[in-house]
Amino acid sequence: MNVTLWAWSLTLLGLLALILIDLWIVDRGEPRVFTLRQAGAWVTFYVALAAVFGVCLLLVAGGGYSAQFFAGYLTEYSLSIDNLFIFYVIMARFAVPRANQHKVLLIGILIALLMRGVFIVVGAAALARFEWLFYLFGGFLIWTAWGLLRGGGDDDFKENALLRWARRVMPTTTEYHEHRMTARVNGARVVTPMLIVMIAIGSTDLLFALDSIPAIFGLTKESYLVFTANAFALMGLRQLYFLLGGLLERLIYLSKGLAFILAFIGIKLVLEAVHTTGLEQVPQVPIWLSLVVIGATMLVTTVASLLKARRDPSAVRSLHGDASTPVVDTERMPN
Repeated sequence: MNVTLWAWSLTLLGLLALILIDLWIVDRGEPRVFTLRQAGAWVTFYVALAAVFGVCLLLVAGGGYSAQFFAGYLTEYSLSIDNLFIFYVIMARFAVPRANQHKVLLIGILIALLMRGVFIVVGAAALARFEWLFYLFGGFLIWTAWGLLRGGGDDDFKENALLRWARRVMPTTTEYHEHRMTARVNGARVVTPMLIVMIAIGSTDLLFALDSIPAIFGLTKESYLVFTANAFALMGLRQLYFLLGGLLERLIYLSKGLAFILAFIGIKLVLEAVHTTGLEQVPQVPIWLSLVVIGATMLVTTVASLLKARRDPSAVRSLHGDASTPVVDTERMPN
């Protein structure tokens, strides 16, 4: 796929324009609650935009690249839905006021998008030079899938090194000051919990990229498609957070569905690696089959989860954390 510098530039400018429009329409003025109607409209807008982009790829680059984009987008979107559960946990642990949650998600996701862009560039360059990495990626996805099947996913939030470092070196306050990230308390400039939770969201989502980036490279080797699929999946993520609400807790089999998808892509990567390193008789998985498997798996997983939740309410996952107690280092508060 020959993507010119102009195409890359226009794509990046288009994504930047969407972010600015999002900021202007949604985040201007005082913090306010994100309504279900607003969330639904924005999710519909971003999904439709991704569909239009995929159709444009069909017209300009052909069905193969369009199918690769849609397969990658569905995979990233499905992985993002599972990530949302951790976002709920983080919001509860840090007691983020509902009116401020959409700004926390926006900044955190922007940080993750920038860092994923670096991951994609490095990953594409490494894969182009070292073909044996396809075996490593495939094995990692299969191992991740086995971990999901065995443990059902990890719904507990654990502070990573970046978050621990930030909380250790920054003077913080336990009080939220509307949507501001810093405030002046007793004459000293301090960090509010808004900045800490933004770091938590952004760094946690970056850890999720360890699964999602190898997974999408198993569906397409085109850096342009990898980046755009990630970008579209992340752009509508915060609106999806508010739209799903309690429904996310009812997706009981989501981790198992994702495990099947990751294992499928991992096996696909290994088969392609074997095929390209000399054993041409080894079959390759066509992209149309990948698209069908991913879509069907998510559909079956969703329906089965909702049916199970209706028949057995005790099986529904619950959020962890105490929404009434912010997780802030009070020892570093200014006197």
